Amino acid sequence: MAYIPHPERRPVLVAGASSGIGAATAEYLAAAGYPVALAARRVDKLQELADKIAGAGGEAVAVPLDVTDDASVRDCVAKAQAALGPIEIAVAGAGDLDVGLSYEMSETDFASQVDIHLVGAHRLYRDIVPGMIDRGRGDFVFIGSDVAVRPRPWSSAYVAAKTGVDGLVATAQLELEGTGVRASIVRPGQTITGMGFNLAPEVMEKMLNSWITHGLARHGNFLAPEHIAQAISAIVGMPRGAHMRVVEVEAEGAIPRDKSGGGADMTGDETTGGTK
Repeated sequence: MAYIPHPERRPVLVAGASSGIGAATAEYLAAAGYPVALAARRVDKLQELADKIAGAGGEAVAVPLDVTDDASVRDCVAKAQAALGPIEIAVAGAGDLDVGLSYEMSETDFASQVDIHLVGAHRLYRDIVPGMIDRGRGDFVFIGSDVAVRPRPWSSAYVAAKTGVDGLVATAQLELEGTGVRASIVRPGQTITGMGFNLAPEVMEKMLNSWITHGLARHGNFLAPEHIAQAISAIVGMPRGAHMRVVEVEAEGAIPRDKSGGGADMTGDETTGGTK
């Protein structure tokens, strides 16, 4: 069966574009020629990125977004489409990280993580995908996490939310079959972002030591947000008729020192920041 190619202009909405994976994705796609709507709560950060993209010859607009608020989501989508045209690609990656032992975390904090990461992603999906179905095309990419298949201690609410995102995407893929709309999920491994950077040092130490105890931090390498941006670009760049449904990205382990050459270990760049 022949598929009509993607249109030349494919506006993108990136939720969570003020930092981390979202910002890297927006910048990467803009450099590839996609018009980008930058959406998040921190509008000042969005405008800085929009100016940077414009300075490099790209097209970007900053739009306020709070994924926990229905009205904010509707307003964001409407403003993005008024500025750039119908959204052809959406990336749902807004969120933060609240950690704690499962039996100590309050119901309010637990529910907040689920609302941001799972319900918030669904709010965006619900407002954008019907228009994609009407046009018979579109890509909706969810930012999941490898914790959905390899849970990490101290992250029960985040794990529950991201596991829910996996379930949402699996169901959406069934429901969207034959519509021309592709729902995909990227599961990043440990990635250097701003998430978790506000944790107290003693909490961070306990959490990381717990991960090591359970074999979840075998080496010190982390992904960079740009690695995830490249994966997202590959997903949305697939020609119509093909569908990258699930993509998991993990940091490669260190390559041992070459004893004969005496070179340094080949490891990831050292970067400061939190983890996703």
